[in-house]
Amino acid sequence: MATAGAISAAGIITSSLAGTLPAMATAPNASKAPARVLVAFLYPPAHVVEAGEMEDGWARHNWFTWPGNQFMPEEQEKKFTHEIHRIAEKLDIDVEFMPTAIYQSEKVDAFISKAQAEKPDAVLIVNFWNSLSPWSYRMVKEAAPTGIVYQPVGSNHQLPPEYLRKSDGFYYIHSIENWEEIERGLRAVRTKKMLSQSRLLRVSGAEPVHEQEAKLGVDLVGAPADEFNAIFDAVQPDEALIREAMRYKEEAFHVTGVNDEYIIDAFRAHQAVGQIIERYEADAITIECLMLKHRKPCISFAINNGNLIPNGCENDLNGTLTQMLGRWLFDRPGFMHNPEFDTSNNHYFASHCTCATKLHGPEGPEQEYMVRPFFHQLPNTAALDVQWTPDEPVVLAKYHSGQDAVSCWTGKVIESPASPPTGGCATRVLVAVDKVDDVCDIYPGPHPILFCAKPGLARSMNAFARMYNMELIGNV
Repeated sequence: MATAGAISAAGIITSSLAGTLPAMATAPNASKAPARVLVAFLYPPAHVVEAGEMEDGWARHNWFTWPGNQFMPEEQEKKFTHEIHRIAEKLDIDVEFMPTAIYQSEKVDAFISKAQAEKPDAVLIVNFWNSLSPWSYRMVKEAAPTGIVYQPVGSNHQLPPEYLRKSDGFYYIHSIENWEEIERGLRAVRTKKMLSQSRLLRVSGAEPVHEQEAKLGVDLVGAPADEFNAIFDAVQPDEALIREAMRYKEEAFHVTGVNDEYIIDAFRAHQAVGQIIERYEADAITIECLMLKHRKPCISFAINNGNLIPNGCENDLNGTLTQMLGRWLFDRPGFMHNPEFDTSNNHYFASHCTCATKLHGPEGPEQEYMVRPFFHQLPNTAALDVQWTPDEPVVLAKYHSGQDAVSCWTGKVIESPASPPTGGCATRVLVAVDKVDDVCDIYPGPHPILFCAKPGLARSMNAFARMYNMELIGNV
Protein backbone atom coordinates (compact mmCIF):
# COMPACT_ATOMS: atom_id res chain seq x y z
CA MET A 1 0.00 0.00 0.00
CA ALA A 2 2.79 2.43 0.76
CA THR A 3 3.27 5.12 -1.85
CA ALA A 4 5.59 7.49 -0.05
CA GLY A 5 8.69 6.08 -1.72
CA ALA A 6 7.28 6.32 -5.23
CA ILE A 7 5.90 9.80 -4.67
CA SER A 8 9.08 11.12 -3.08
CA ALA A 9 11.06 9.71 -5.98
CA ALA A 10 8.80 11.69 -8.30
CA GLY A 11 9.55 14.87 -6.41
CA ILE A 12 6.63 15.63 -4.10
CA ILE A 13 8.71 17.59 -1.63
CA THR A 14 8.77 21.27 -0.78
CA SER A 15 9.97 23.52 -3.55
CA SER A 16 12.51 25.14 -1.26
CA LEU A 17 14.30 21.79 -1.09
CA ALA A 18 13.90 20.89 -4.74
CA GLY A 19 14.58 24.29 -6.25
CA THR A 20 11.59 23.90 -8.57
CA LEU A 21 7.91 23.13 -8.17
CA PRO A 22 7.52 19.33 -8.13
CA ALA A 23 5.27 17.35 -10.44
CA MET A 24 3.04 14.55 -9.22
CA ALA A 25 4.05 10.94 -9.79
CA THR A 26 3.23 9.58 -13.22
CA ALA A 27 3.96 5.87 -12.72
CA PRO A 28 2.06 3.28 -10.68
CA ASN A 29 3.40 2.64 -7.23
CA ALA A 30 6.24 0.12 -7.43
CA SER A 31 5.03 -1.70 -4.31
CA LYS A 32 1.82 -2.83 -5.99
CA ALA A 33 1.81 -6.48 -6.98
CA PRO A 34 0.96 -7.05 -10.66
CA ALA A 35 -2.11 -9.03 -11.65
CA ARG A 36 -1.42 -12.74 -12.19
CA VAL A 37 -3.16 -14.73 -14.94
CA LEU A 38 -2.94 -18.47 -15.58
CA VAL A 39 -3.33 -19.43 -19.26
CA ALA A 40 -4.39 -22.78 -20.71
CA PHE A 41 -5.08 -24.04 -24.24
CA LEU A 42 -7.67 -26.72 -24.94
CA TYR A 43 -7.20 -29.09 -27.90
CA PRO A 44 -5.93 -32.61 -28.59
CA PRO A 45 -2.82 -33.35 -30.67
CA ALA A 46 -3.56 -34.87 -34.07
CA HIS A 47 -2.06 -38.25 -33.17
CA VAL A 48 -4.50 -38.59 -30.25
CA VAL A 49 -7.48 -38.01 -32.53
CA GLU A 50 -6.15 -40.30 -35.23
CA ALA A 51 -5.66 -43.05 -32.65
CA GLY A 52 -9.28 -42.70 -31.48
CA GLU A 53 -8.12 -41.71 -27.98
CA MET A 54 -9.80 -38.31 -27.68
CA GLU A 55 -12.25 -38.04 -24.77
CA ASP A 56 -15.35 -37.07 -26.75
CA GLY A 57 -18.18 -38.76 -28.61
CA TRP A 58 -16.36 -38.55 -31.94
CA ALA A 59 -13.36 -40.63 -30.86
CA ARG A 60 -14.46 -43.89 -32.49
CA HIS A 61 -14.68 -42.07 -35.84
CA ASN A 62 -11.18 -40.57 -35.48
CA TRP A 63 -13.04 -37.34 -36.04
CA PHE A 64 -11.61 -33.83 -35.94
CA THR A 65 -14.50 -31.75 -34.67
CA TRP A 66 -14.51 -28.03 -35.47
CA PRO A 67 -12.15 -26.20 -36.16
CA GLY A 68 -11.10 -29.27 -38.17
CA ASN A 69 -7.82 -30.91 -39.07
CA GLN A 70 -6.64 -27.97 -41.24
CA PHE A 71 -6.60 -25.56 -38.29
CA MET A 72 -3.05 -26.41 -37.14
CA PRO A 73 -3.71 -25.76 -33.44
CA GLU A 74 -0.04 -26.07 -32.43
CA GLU A 75 0.84 -23.18 -34.74
CA GLN A 76 -2.16 -21.19 -33.51
CA GLU A 77 -1.06 -21.76 -29.93
CA LYS A 78 2.36 -20.26 -30.73
CA LYS A 79 0.73 -17.19 -32.26
CA PHE A 80 -1.70 -16.71 -29.37
CA THR A 81 1.07 -17.21 -26.84
CA HIS A 82 3.18 -14.52 -28.51
CA GLU A 83 0.29 -12.03 -28.56
CA ILE A 84 -0.79 -12.72 -25.00
CA HIS A 85 2.82 -12.21 -23.85
CA ARG A 86 2.92 -8.91 -25.77
CA ILE A 87 -0.30 -7.63 -24.21
CA ALA A 88 0.72 -8.78 -20.73
CA GLU A 89 4.05 -6.97 -21.00
CA LYS A 90 2.28 -3.80 -22.14
CA LEU A 91 -0.10 -3.94 -19.16
CA ASP A 92 2.52 -5.14 -16.65
CA ILE A 93 0.64 -8.40 -15.96
CA ASP A 94 2.30 -11.66 -14.96
CA VAL A 95 1.14 -14.57 -17.13
CA GLU A 96 1.87 -18.25 -16.63
CA PHE A 97 1.15 -20.73 -19.43
CA MET A 98 0.36 -24.37 -18.85
CA PRO A 99 3.22 -26.34 -20.45
CA THR A 100 1.00 -28.44 -22.75
CA ALA A 101 -2.49 -28.22 -24.16
CA ILE A 102 -5.24 -29.85 -22.09
CA TYR A 103 -7.52 -32.50 -23.60
CA GLN A 104 -8.17 -34.97 -20.75
CA SER A 105 -10.71 -34.57 -17.94
CA GLU A 106 -8.08 -35.39 -15.29
CA LYS A 107 -5.91 -32.54 -16.63
CA VAL A 108 -8.88 -30.20 -16.30
CA ASP A 109 -9.23 -31.23 -12.66
CA ALA A 110 -5.49 -30.73 -12.17
CA PHE A 111 -5.65 -27.26 -13.69
CA ILE A 112 -8.50 -26.25 -11.40
CA SER A 113 -6.67 -27.61 -8.36
CA LYS A 114 -3.48 -25.79 -9.33
CA ALA A 115 -5.31 -22.50 -9.76
CA GLN A 116 -7.24 -22.85 -6.52
CA ALA A 117 -3.96 -23.46 -4.69
CA GLU A 118 -1.97 -20.67 -6.36
CA LYS A 119 -4.84 -18.14 -6.43
CA PRO A 120 -4.22 -16.20 -9.67
CA ASP A 121 -6.35 -13.11 -10.19
CA ALA A 122 -7.86 -14.63 -13.34
CA VAL A 123 -7.55 -17.46 -15.83
CA LEU A 124 -7.46 -17.23 -19.61
CA ILE A 125 -8.77 -20.29 -21.43
CA VAL A 126 -8.16 -20.50 -25.20
CA ASN A 127 -10.35 -23.28 -26.60
CA PHE A 128 -9.54 -24.75 -30.03
CA TRP A 129 -11.94 -27.72 -29.83
CA ASN A 130 -15.71 -27.49 -30.11
CA SER A 131 -16.61 -30.41 -27.83
CA LEU A 132 -14.40 -29.04 -25.02
CA SER A 133 -16.56 -25.95 -24.48
CA PRO A 134 -18.09 -27.39 -21.26
CA TRP A 135 -14.59 -27.82 -19.87
CA SER A 136 -13.72 -24.20 -20.65
CA TYR A 137 -16.77 -23.14 -18.64
CA ARG A 138 -15.79 -25.31 -15.68
CA MET A 139 -12.26 -23.97 -15.71
CA VAL A 140 -13.21 -20.32 -15.83
CA LYS A 141 -15.89 -20.67 -13.16
CA GLU A 142 -14.05 -22.90 -10.69
CA ALA A 143 -10.38 -22.01 -10.98
CA ALA A 144 -10.24 -18.26 -10.13
CA PRO A 145 -12.39 -15.28 -9.15
CA THR A 146 -12.86 -14.38 -12.83
CA GLY A 147 -11.43 -15.12 -16.25
CA ILE A 148 -11.59 -14.95 -20.02
CA VAL A 149 -12.67 -17.67 -22.44
CA TYR A 150 -11.52 -17.21 -26.03
CA GLN A 151 -12.86 -19.43 -28.80
CA PRO A 152 -11.98 -18.56 -32.42
CA VAL A 153 -14.68 -18.31 -35.05
CA GLY A 154 -14.78 -21.63 -36.83
CA SER A 155 -14.18 -23.64 -33.67
CA ASN A 156 -17.85 -23.60 -32.70
CA HIS A 157 -20.64 -25.47 -34.45
CA GLN A 158 -23.85 -23.49 -34.92
CA LEU A 159 -24.60 -21.05 -32.07
CA PRO A 160 -21.99 -20.43 -29.37
CA PRO A 161 -23.12 -22.12 -26.12
CA GLU A 162 -25.42 -19.88 -24.10
CA TYR A 163 -23.67 -20.89 -20.87
CA LEU A 164 -20.60 -19.11 -22.28
CA ARG A 165 -22.22 -16.33 -24.27
CA LYS A 166 -24.69 -15.10 -21.64
CA SER A 167 -23.08 -15.90 -18.29
CA ASP A 168 -21.58 -13.29 -16.00
CA GLY A 169 -18.45 -13.57 -13.92
CA PHE A 170 -16.12 -13.96 -16.91
CA TYR A 171 -15.54 -12.50 -20.37
CA TYR A 172 -16.40 -14.66 -23.38
CA ILE A 173 -14.74 -13.81 -26.69
CA HIS A 174 -15.80 -15.51 -29.92
CA SER A 175 -13.97 -13.75 -32.72
CA ILE A 176 -11.22 -13.97 -35.37
CA GLU A 177 -7.73 -13.30 -33.97
CA ASN A 178 -9.10 -10.47 -31.88
CA TRP A 179 -6.12 -9.39 -29.80
CA GLU A 180 -7.91 -6.18 -28.88
CA GLU A 181 -10.65 -8.13 -27.12
CA ILE A 182 -8.10 -10.15 -25.18
CA GLU A 183 -6.46 -6.89 -24.15
CA ARG A 184 -9.80 -5.52 -22.95
CA GLY A 185 -10.28 -8.54 -20.74
CA LEU A 186 -6.76 -8.29 -19.36
CA ARG A 187 -7.20 -4.55 -18.78
CA ALA A 188 -10.19 -5.40 -16.61
CA VAL A 189 -8.10 -7.87 -14.58
CA ARG A 190 -5.33 -5.30 -14.13
CA THR A 191 -7.82 -2.63 -13.09
CA LYS A 192 -9.39 -4.74 -10.36
CA LYS A 193 -5.97 -5.80 -9.07
CA MET A 194 -4.63 -2.24 -8.93
CA LEU A 195 -7.76 -0.80 -7.33
CA SER A 196 -7.71 -3.49 -4.65
CA GLN A 197 -4.26 -2.18 -3.67
CA SER A 198 -5.14 1.52 -3.88
CA ARG A 199 -6.01 4.12 -1.26
CA LEU A 200 -8.39 7.04 -1.75
CA LEU A 201 -7.97 9.95 0.65
CA ARG A 202 -11.18 11.87 1.45
CA VAL A 203 -10.62 15.34 2.95
CA SER A 204 -13.69 16.97 4.48
CA GLY A 205 -15.16 18.66 7.51
CA ALA A 206 -16.73 15.38 8.61
CA GLU A 207 -15.29 13.00 11.19
CA PRO A 208 -12.58 10.94 9.40
CA VAL A 209 -13.62 7.36 8.61
CA HIS A 210 -11.44 4.43 7.48
CA GLU A 211 -13.26 1.74 5.49
CA GLN A 212 -13.07 -0.33 2.33
CA GLU A 213 -15.23 0.05 -0.77
CA ALA A 214 -16.85 -3.34 -1.09
CA LYS A 215 -16.83 -3.99 -4.83
CA LEU A 216 -13.56 -2.44 -6.00
CA GLY A 217 -11.64 -3.08 -2.79
CA VAL A 218 -10.32 0.50 -2.60
CA ASP A 219 -9.07 1.57 0.85
CA LEU A 220 -10.96 4.72 1.89
CA VAL A 221 -9.23 6.98 4.41
CA GLY A 222 -10.54 10.25 5.82
CA ALA A 223 -8.65 13.38 6.84
CA PRO A 224 -9.94 16.64 8.33
CA ALA A 225 -10.12 19.75 6.17
CA ASP A 226 -8.30 21.68 8.91
CA GLU A 227 -5.26 19.48 8.30
CA PHE A 228 -5.21 20.39 4.61
CA ASN A 229 -5.67 24.06 5.47
CA ALA A 230 -2.73 23.96 7.88
CA ILE A 231 -0.50 22.33 5.26
CA PHE A 232 -1.50 25.00 2.73
CA ASP A 233 -0.86 27.83 5.17
CA ALA A 234 2.62 26.47 5.86
CA VAL A 235 3.58 26.50 2.16
CA GLN A 236 5.44 29.73 1.50
CA PRO A 237 5.50 31.22 -2.02
CA ASP A 238 9.24 31.02 -2.52
CA GLU A 239 11.05 31.95 -5.72
CA ALA A 240 10.72 28.48 -7.29
CA LEU A 241 7.00 28.26 -6.63
CA ILE A 242 6.36 31.75 -8.01
CA ARG A 243 8.44 30.97 -11.08
CA GLU A 244 6.43 27.82 -11.79
CA ALA A 245 3.11 29.62 -11.26
CA MET A 246 4.11 32.36 -13.69
CA ARG A 247 5.28 29.80 -16.25
CA TYR A 248 1.87 28.17 -16.09
CA LYS A 249 0.26 31.58 -16.56
CA GLU A 250 2.47 32.39 -19.56
CA GLU A 251 1.59 29.10 -21.28
CA ALA A 252 -2.13 29.92 -21.17
CA PHE A 253 -3.49 31.39 -24.38
CA HIS A 254 -5.45 33.93 -22.32
CA VAL A 255 -5.85 35.03 -18.69
CA THR A 256 -8.96 36.85 -17.59
CA GLY A 257 -10.26 37.96 -14.20
CA VAL A 258 -7.47 36.35 -12.13
CA ASN A 259 -4.55 38.25 -10.61
CA ASP A 260 -1.14 36.75 -9.92
CA GLU A 261 -1.83 36.35 -6.20
CA TYR A 262 -4.49 33.72 -6.88
CA ILE A 263 -2.39 31.89 -9.46
CA ILE A 264 0.38 31.66 -6.88
CA ASP A 265 -2.15 30.43 -4.31
CA ALA A 266 -3.17 27.74 -6.80
CA PHE A 267 0.40 26.43 -6.75
CA ARG A 268 0.55 26.64 -2.97
CA ALA A 269 -2.52 24.41 -3.06
CA HIS A 270 -0.69 22.09 -5.47
CA GLN A 271 2.10 21.74 -2.92
CA ALA A 272 -0.43 21.08 -0.17
CA VAL A 273 -2.26 18.42 -2.18
CA GLY A 274 1.02 16.64 -2.90
CA GLN A 275 2.08 16.74 0.75
CA ILE A 276 -1.20 15.40 2.13
CA ILE A 277 -1.24 12.63 -0.49
CA GLU A 278 2.27 11.67 0.63
CA ARG A 279 1.36 11.91 4.30
CA TYR A 280 -1.51 9.44 3.91
CA GLU A 281 0.26 7.25 1.33
CA ALA A 282 -2.69 7.70 -1.03
CA ASP A 283 -3.10 6.92 -4.72
CA ALA A 284 -5.99 9.35 -5.21
CA ILE A 285 -7.66 12.20 -3.34
CA THR A 286 -10.99 13.98 -3.16
CA ILE A 287 -11.47 17.16 -1.15
CA GLU A 288 -14.57 18.97 0.10
CA CYS A 289 -13.23 21.99 -1.71
CA LEU A 290 -16.01 24.47 -2.47
CA MET A 291 -15.62 26.56 0.69
CA LEU A 292 -11.82 26.56 0.95
CA LYS A 293 -11.72 30.19 -0.27
CA HIS A 294 -8.22 31.06 -1.55
CA ARG A 295 -7.03 27.48 -0.87
CA LYS A 296 -9.10 25.86 -3.61
CA PRO A 297 -6.99 23.24 -5.48
CA CYS A 298 -8.60 23.49 -8.94
CA ILE A 299 -5.34 23.83 -10.90
CA SER A 300 -3.60 21.22 -8.75
CA PHE A 301 -6.36 18.74 -9.52
CA ALA A 302 -6.02 19.50 -13.24
CA ILE A 303 -2.25 18.91 -13.17
CA ASN A 304 -2.48 15.73 -11.11
CA ASN A 305 -5.26 14.23 -13.19
CA GLY A 306 -3.19 14.79 -16.31
CA ASN A 307 -0.43 12.78 -14.62
CA LEU A 308 -2.90 9.94 -13.91
CA ILE A 309 -3.17 10.71 -10.18
CA PRO A 310 -6.97 10.85 -9.77
CA ASN A 311 -8.13 13.99 -7.97
CA GLY A 312 -11.87 14.46 -7.42
CA CYS A 313 -13.94 17.46 -6.42
CA GLU A 314 -16.22 18.00 -3.47
CA ASN A 315 -15.44 14.78 -1.57
CA ASP A 316 -17.42 12.88 -4.21
CA LEU A 317 -16.84 9.14 -3.69
CA ASN A 318 -18.45 7.72 -6.85
CA GLY A 319 -16.95 10.30 -9.16
CA THR A 320 -13.43 9.83 -7.80
CA LEU A 321 -13.74 6.03 -7.88
CA THR A 322 -14.75 6.39 -11.54
CA GLN A 323 -11.61 8.41 -12.18
CA MET A 324 -9.58 5.66 -10.53
CA LEU A 325 -11.37 3.05 -12.63
CA GLY A 326 -10.64 4.94 -15.85
CA ARG A 327 -7.03 5.54 -14.87
CA TRP A 328 -6.37 1.79 -15.01
CA LEU A 329 -8.98 0.69 -17.54
CA PHE A 330 -8.29 3.41 -20.14
CA ASP A 331 -4.91 4.85 -19.06
CA ARG A 332 -6.60 8.25 -19.34
CA PRO A 333 -7.43 11.07 -16.92
CA GLY A 334 -11.10 11.71 -16.28
CA PHE A 335 -12.88 15.08 -16.27
CA MET A 336 -15.24 15.17 -13.29
CA HIS A 337 -18.06 17.52 -14.16
CA ASN A 338 -21.60 18.66 -13.60
CA PRO A 339 -23.94 17.49 -16.37
CA GLU A 340 -26.30 19.73 -18.30
CA PHE A 341 -28.39 19.17 -21.43
CA ASP A 342 -29.24 21.03 -24.64
CA THR A 343 -32.67 19.48 -25.07
CA SER A 344 -33.37 21.22 -28.38
CA ASN A 345 -30.34 19.69 -30.10
CA ASN A 346 -30.13 16.54 -27.92
CA HIS A 347 -26.58 17.37 -26.81
CA TYR A 348 -24.78 16.71 -23.53
CA PHE A 349 -22.99 19.58 -21.76
CA ALA A 350 -20.21 18.96 -19.20
CA SER A 351 -18.68 21.73 -17.12
CA HIS A 352 -16.40 22.04 -14.09
CA CYS A 353 -13.17 23.64 -12.88
CA THR A 354 -10.59 20.82 -12.64
CA CYS A 355 -10.14 19.57 -16.21
CA ALA A 356 -6.70 18.19 -17.09
CA THR A 357 -4.87 19.79 -19.99
CA LYS A 358 -3.28 16.42 -20.83
CA LEU A 359 -6.48 14.60 -21.70
CA HIS A 360 -4.56 11.63 -23.15
CA GLY A 361 -2.26 11.16 -20.17
CA PRO A 362 1.26 12.26 -19.26
CA GLU A 363 2.81 11.33 -22.60
CA GLY A 364 0.03 12.87 -24.67
CA PRO A 365 -0.32 16.35 -26.16
CA GLU A 366 -1.42 19.29 -24.05
CA GLN A 367 -4.69 21.05 -24.85
CA GLU A 368 -4.83 24.81 -25.07
CA TYR A 369 -6.19 26.43 -21.91
CA MET A 370 -7.27 29.76 -20.51
CA VAL A 371 -6.86 30.78 -16.88
CA ARG A 372 -10.06 32.28 -15.51
CA PRO A 373 -11.82 32.48 -12.13
CA PHE A 374 -13.71 29.73 -10.36
CA PHE A 375 -17.29 30.57 -11.38
CA HIS A 376 -19.28 30.32 -8.15
CA GLN A 377 -17.96 32.66 -5.47
CA LEU A 378 -15.36 35.13 -4.37
CA PRO A 379 -12.42 35.22 -4.13
CA ASN A 380 -11.51 34.87 -7.80
CA THR A 381 -9.30 31.81 -7.41
CA ALA A 382 -7.71 30.38 -10.53
CA ALA A 383 -9.24 27.60 -12.64
CA LEU A 384 -8.70 26.33 -16.18
CA ASP A 385 -10.83 26.71 -19.28
CA VAL A 386 -9.51 23.74 -21.29
CA GLN A 387 -10.29 23.55 -25.00
CA TRP A 388 -11.40 20.10 -26.15
CA THR A 389 -10.74 18.95 -29.72
CA PRO A 390 -13.86 18.82 -31.95
CA ASP A 391 -14.78 15.32 -33.18
CA GLU A 392 -12.64 13.68 -30.48
CA PRO A 393 -14.29 10.40 -29.37
CA VAL A 394 -15.23 10.39 -25.69
CA VAL A 395 -16.56 8.05 -23.03
CA LEU A 396 -18.95 9.22 -20.32
CA ALA A 397 -18.81 6.95 -17.25
CA LYS A 398 -20.05 6.76 -13.68
CA TYR A 399 -19.42 4.02 -11.14
CA HIS A 400 -22.29 3.50 -8.67
CA SER A 401 -20.83 2.28 -5.39
CA GLY A 402 -23.06 -0.10 -3.46
CA GLN A 403 -25.23 -0.80 -6.51
CA ASP A 404 -22.95 -3.16 -8.48
CA ALA A 405 -23.51 -0.97 -11.52
CA VAL A 406 -21.61 1.31 -13.86
CA SER A 407 -22.88 3.71 -16.53
CA CYS A 408 -20.91 4.04 -19.76
CA TRP A 409 -21.81 5.98 -22.89
CA THR A 410 -19.81 6.79 -26.02
CA GLY A 411 -20.00 9.98 -28.06
CA LYS A 412 -17.86 12.69 -29.61
CA VAL A 413 -16.93 16.27 -28.83
CA ILE A 414 -18.79 18.99 -30.71
CA GLU A 415 -16.90 21.97 -29.27
CA SER A 416 -15.85 23.82 -26.15
CA PRO A 417 -18.50 26.56 -26.20
CA ALA A 418 -17.56 30.00 -24.95
CA SER A 419 -18.93 31.56 -21.76
CA PRO A 420 -21.01 33.57 -22.38
CA PRO A 421 -23.24 32.56 -24.16
CA THR A 422 -23.14 29.38 -22.03
CA GLY A 423 -22.89 29.34 -18.29
CA GLY A 424 -21.63 26.50 -16.16
CA CYS A 425 -18.04 26.50 -14.98
CA ALA A 426 -14.47 27.11 -16.11
CA THR A 427 -14.17 24.24 -18.63
CA ARG A 428 -17.19 23.47 -20.82
CA VAL A 429 -17.61 20.62 -23.32
CA LEU A 430 -20.54 19.98 -25.65
CA VAL A 431 -20.94 16.32 -26.65
CA ALA A 432 -23.09 14.35 -29.09
CA VAL A 433 -23.88 11.05 -27.37
CA ASP A 434 -24.20 8.00 -29.61
CA LYS A 435 -27.50 6.16 -30.09
CA VAL A 436 -29.70 8.12 -27.70
CA ASP A 437 -33.16 9.52 -28.49
CA ASP A 438 -33.43 11.74 -25.41
CA VAL A 439 -30.08 12.79 -23.97
CA CYS A 440 -31.67 13.48 -20.59
CA ASP A 441 -32.34 9.75 -20.24
CA ILE A 442 -28.64 9.07 -19.76
CA TYR A 443 -28.34 11.25 -16.62
CA PRO A 444 -26.16 9.16 -14.27
CA GLY A 445 -26.34 11.47 -11.25
CA PRO A 446 -23.91 14.20 -10.13
CA HIS A 447 -20.24 14.25 -11.06
CA PRO A 448 -19.90 11.71 -13.87
CA ILE A 449 -16.55 11.48 -15.63
CA LEU A 450 -15.70 12.28 -19.25
CA PHE A 451 -12.70 10.56 -20.84
CA CYS A 452 -11.03 11.06 -24.22
CA ALA A 453 -11.26 7.46 -25.41
CA LYS A 454 -12.35 5.61 -28.53
CA PRO A 455 -15.38 3.27 -28.47
CA GLY A 456 -13.06 0.26 -28.70
CA LEU A 457 -11.35 1.29 -25.47
CA ALA A 458 -14.75 1.91 -23.91
CA ARG A 459 -15.56 -1.75 -24.44
CA SER A 460 -13.06 -2.49 -21.69
CA MET A 461 -15.82 -1.29 -19.37
CA ASN A 462 -18.06 -3.99 -20.81
CA ALA A 463 -15.39 -6.58 -20.02
CA PHE A 464 -14.98 -5.20 -16.50
CA ALA A 465 -18.72 -5.30 -15.82
CA ARG A 466 -19.10 -8.85 -17.14
CA MET A 467 -16.08 -10.21 -15.28
CA TYR A 468 -16.97 -8.65 -11.92
CA ASN A 469 -20.76 -9.17 -11.99
CA MET A 470 -21.87 -5.58 -12.48
CA GLU A 471 -24.80 -4.11 -14.37
CA LEU A 472 -23.63 -2.06 -17.36
CA ILE A 473 -25.92 0.86 -18.18
CA GLY A 474 -25.36 2.68 -21.46
CA ASN A 475 -24.65 2.20 -25.15
CA VAL A 476 -21.38 0.21 -25.00
